[in-house]
Amino acid sequence: MPRNKKKNRGGQHGAVQPFSDEDASIETLSHCSSFSDATSVADEGGETNEDSAQQDFQYKLKGFIDSTVDKSAKTRQGALDGLKTAMATRILYEFISERRMTITDSIERCLKKGKGEEQRAAASLACLLCIQLGSGIESEEVFKTLKPIFKNILADGSANIQARQAVATSLGLCTLVAEDDILDVQATMECFENLFTRSYAKADGTCPSISPQMSQLHTNSLRSWALLLTICSSSQLKDILQKHLLKLQRLLESDDVNMRIAAGETIALLFELARDIDSDFEFDGWDELCDKLNALATDCNKHRAKTDKRKQRSVFRDVLKAVEEGAFQSETIRFGTERMNIDSWVRKRTYDAFREFVGSGMNYHLQANEFIRDVFELGPPMLVDSATMKAMKISRFERHLHNSAAFKARTKARSKFRDKRVDVGEF
Repeated sequence: MPRNKKKNRGGQHGAVQPFSDEDASIETLSHCSSFSDATSVADEGGETNEDSAQQDFQYKLKGFIDSTVDKSAKTRQGALDGLKTAMATRILYEFISERRMTITDSIERCLKKGKGEEQRAAASLACLLCIQLGSGIESEEVFKTLKPIFKNILADGSANIQARQAVATSLGLCTLVAEDDILDVQATMECFENLFTRSYAKADGTCPSISPQMSQLHTNSLRSWALLLTICSSSQLKDILQKHLLKLQRLLESDDVNMRIAAGETIALLFELARDIDSDFEFDGWDELCDKLNALATDCNKHRAKTDKRKQRSVFRDVLKAVEEGAFQSETIRFGTERMNIDSWVRKRTYDAFREFVGSGMNYHLQANEFIRDVFELGPPMLVDSATMKAMKISRFERHLHNSAAFKARTKARSKFRDKRVDVGEF
């Protein structure tokens, strides 16, 4: 995965309302000609309206930034959520770059003095800020300020468990984006190891008694640890394989389905990385591991929920193929006029990590965010004007008509089939 250091080119005090989906959608894709500031690409007739909408949008963002220091926790929470939504759905490099220290100070204050949900929102905003700034000096400075606070919260057993869960996820992606020292990457991975290894089954096969919330913390830590595996050197990976591959199997016996799945996907990722280093890679416990994976891929234990079993079986069928055959179930992601193949466990872990923060804005970031495009080796952003984008999008009404026609066709086909069954029954 490339780690080139490059930049993206991408108020009022008092209570403010959270940034809404409606606000987020205002001409979002009409700014694709620059992918940095949201410059207008409309014709002369619509230029004034676009400029006005952009000014209103930035005015609202400034209000959010001001409100992150409000005395009211509810107002601060709304401001953080508003900034999160904006950064997930727009490329705001110039606007954010000019105010990054102010935003960083606000995140630091909310992490230190906030509670639960406010800390969660601040941790997520830190990640989105790094994604907007890209891999370079600016995001490194942001992360240098926030990393000690993240690690303190993560290691503090008395800290709010929701805050620790959020930090476990944010610390992983921020490290991927903004950490420049591989030794510091290793130190962060050890912080994660100190948590998820507590979920290891004991030597006698019994699982430790862990609350669901603590198990979620361990799962988030494992996923972030796996994300950082994708940027480890060959020598580091060899040490990790020797130290952890055998022990990770103990997590497959966890009572938490999410932990079992995270462990399975991490094992598949490790096998893929190991075979990249050495195509003849062999694992002493291969037969035992395959037996465990096969049991999870065909699990029919009655004490487990049906949805959990269905989800687990689907994942572990793919994990088993990865371990036995080195195979991966490829997936195609379409965005704008482009498409990208998720064709490896490395790519999947990286894509899932970014999507967790960007959410529904992932396709837009794949199209417009220079840093994310660099990570996935997509090349420079393609310049697409708003008229082309609008022509490409299917309106909600057209989708409704299409779905209605498909539903009627299915109903008609099924009715004919039912009629045939009735006819057969009468004879």
